[in-house]
Amino acid sequence: MEFRQSSRLNGVCYEIRGPVIEEADALERAGHSVLRLNTGNPALFGFEAPEGILAEMLRTMPQAHGYTDARGILPARRAIVDHYRERGIADVDLANVYLGNGASELISMAIQALVDDGDEVLIPSPDFPLWTAVTALAGGKPVHYMCDESADWLPDIDDMAAKITDRTKAVVIINPNNPTGAVYPRGTLEAILDLARRHRLMVFADEIYDRILYDGAEHHHAAALAPDLVCLTFSGLSKAYRVAGYRSGWLVISGPTQHAKDYLEGLTVLASMRLCPNTPAQYAVQAALGGPQCIQDLVLPGGRLHEQRDRAWEKLNEIPGVSCVKPKGALYAFPRLDPLVYKIHDDEQFVLDLLRAEKIQVVQGTGFNWPRHDHFRILTLPHVADLEVAITRIGMFLDGYGQ
Repeated sequence: MEFRQSSRLNGVCYEIRGPVIEEADALERAGHSVLRLNTGNPALFGFEAPEGILAEMLRTMPQAHGYTDARGILPARRAIVDHYRERGIADVDLANVYLGNGASELISMAIQALVDDGDEVLIPSPDFPLWTAVTALAGGKPVHYMCDESADWLPDIDDMAAKITDRTKAVVIINPNNPTGAVYPRGTLEAILDLARRHRLMVFADEIYDRILYDGAEHHHAAALAPDLVCLTFSGLSKAYRVAGYRSGWLVISGPTQHAKDYLEGLTVLASMRLCPNTPAQYAVQAALGGPQCIQDLVLPGGRLHEQRDRAWEKLNEIPGVSCVKPKGALYAFPRLDPLVYKIHDDEQFVLDLLRAEKIQVVQGTGFNWPRHDHFRILTLPHVADLEVAITRIGMFLDGYGQ
């Protein structure tokens, strides 16, 4: 008997860790050194975990060997409540805070608890592909609204409005955006939230990069702008606190939750089914949120992340036929390959060819549910010197490719 994958997996893709990574792994097994510019893992590029977080985890390890409440430990959830109340989300309730094994687990749970077969979820294009994958896996239909590269990758509100149907259940906002680095101004968020209000949609706000901002960009919490909407805010410690491997994320539900009692019961069932988040990482949350700001020096002028963002953007735009909108947040750049210069019809093949030739791993634009084969995403986490070398090699590879 042949065992086959569930039909639920038909069309489910997660190209950040797809076939290209298998090829990269094979190259490393063969003795090659591969520069991994595919996944936002700060630890690979010399970013150390803050000492206060490490110290608190070590101190609490003797009491972190058992299960906790399905939602997570109280000290961590209280710290999250205080964190968001200070940022204008006044109606955060302790019972509506869930800790998770990274924000990714909570995204999956939140979609599973809401979506029935055929229900639609509005998701940006380009997107963080987990949103599309988990929606499809739950039996829902991902509907992608376009973000406009010519307008600094801001969402096209008219396109979003045109795609709302009677099956639309929720809208996803990724701000700051992965992969584009866009940071949404208040007016853009208010326009999205007004659509959600008029069509009675749940709001999923993916804000994992809310502290990684450049050039004075200001982040606005969607939930703070729309206290009248049921809003789910996702964040965690992976990026701003540089502990991606701890898998420490959270979900905060705010707004008129009396209208979502049944949904919350379902979410709690899913939280209980996984017993609890991993316990040691829960103890990192209070230390992180209550400790000193650990990212500010890195994102200001002269800081490492700021300088890397600048140099990556400059070097990409120096390549003939390549253009890149300057990221205002997050850890990525999403450059465009001019189709008149590079006639690329399969961007996955392009990144495979780049990997084999230059031993540099990036992610194709279609991996982020972008509809054309004319973009790729690159990390801005490596040191400036390493980025300069890598992007120079990408430019040399592109010279003559697909022409």
